[in-house]
Amino acid sequence: MFDIAIIGAGPAGASAALFTAKAGKKTLLIDNDKSMTKRAWMENHYGVSEISGPDLVELGQKQAVKFGAELVQNDVTNLTKKDDGFLLEANGQEFEAKYVIIATGVSVALAETIGVATKEGTEPRIKTVLDVDASGKTNVDGVWAAGTCAGVSVHTIITAGDGAKVAINLISEINGERYVDHDILK
Repeated sequence: MFDIAIIGAGPAGASAALFTAKAGKKTLLIDNDKSMTKRAWMENHYGVSEISGPDLVELGQKQAVKFGAELVQNDVTNLTKKDDGFLLEANGQEFEAKYVIIATGVSVALAETIGVATKEGTEPRIKTVLDVDASGKTNVDGVWAAGTCAGVSVHTIITAGDGAKVAINLISEINGERYVDHDILK
């Protein structure tokens, strides 16, 4: 059983996984390799002069794995609430997790199957997003959402920051106190 399963390993999902894994939470990062970031070129991502979308996605996933996240390439096809968490079904594989962060970019279909409430999107061409509170919680207990599917801007710097914010909020809830992660120059 994973502590946290993150569905989607683009900027929002990989950023969330980096924080949850670094905080010592057993983290599953599962991705279907369909991130719209994979088609992007960025010269407006803070701290990076320029980078291709595929390189940014790969770098983010490597950072999450460095801290212990388990990266699985598969497509989650069903999500079921159980007494002690969730069952994720992914084309012949099954995973269990106590909490789920949905970071599926423009797609909200999987979240809708488990009853996550949606609302109208505000970004151009993003018609529907998940209805989350300021911390990233959805109406389904134990399911959180981050990034574009949660209604934030499609810009990678913003979705990555939202993934980190949601992860920190979830870690804080699990720990029962505010979680802070600052590295110090050596």
